[in-house]
Amino acid sequence: MLGVGLLTGAVTGSWLAGDSGDDGARSAYAEAGELWHSVPVDQLFPPTVQGKGAGPGGADRTWTRVAVAPDGDCAGAFDRLLAKVLDPVGCSRLLRATYTDATQSYVTTVGLLFTKADAAAMTSLAGRFEKEGLGRRTDLMPLPYAAKDTVAEGFGAPQRASWTVSVLTDAPVVVYAVSGWADDRTVDDPEPAEEAIESGATSAPAQAGLGHEAQGLADRVERALRKNVGAPTEHPS
Repeated sequence: MLGVGLLTGAVTGSWLAGDSGDDGARSAYAEAGELWHSVPVDQLFPPTVQGKGAGPGGADRTWTRVAVAPDGDCAGAFDRLLAKVLDPVGCSRLLRATYTDATQSYVTTVGLLFTKADAAAMTSLAGRFEKEGLGRRTDLMPLPYAAKDTVAEGFGAPQRASWTVSVLTDAPVVVYAVSGWADDRTVDDPEPAEEAIESGATSAPAQAGLGHEAQGLADRVERALRKNVGAPTEHPS
């Protein structure tokens, strides 16, 4: 059964599994990297995600899952340059799902890359993303997951409009999301979510709220996953 557990945030330790100190942090980190296969898919990628205040101007959002990709390795899952940037932390498992909003106007893929890296390597990669602004480079956008016979069937690389990539430092996980219009329109000038959600942003993705779609879904999938760390999990019979 597809699933995952992870921890997020700047502080590791006691809130995760009742532990404190370095030993607890290391234990929680290791647990997070191994729980991807034990949490049910509906906990990992809920069929419906509520985004209270997640839209432009604090508007509420509701997202419905339209497809879950088969879990697997990262072969062919990223553009060449992004794959090269992520290569130092390795790929243990990649999990993805695609959602649409309540009006079926937008589509968003959320991904969880479970790496093979220790905390030091994840911290190093996170530092590089921050220092070099890698999360804002259009040549490092994640690829969407387009599923046949869904509203996201035409959601390919040219349709990417806004995105976010978050390298966790207290779990071996990279969380990302990429959004676009559901009518298969191509996008000449995609914009990173952190810029598209800023007040006064005037780009087409910003005006459509696609930065909020990517950032809002990524944040809420992370929150759902956080609840599973240290909690009892279901196992396939």
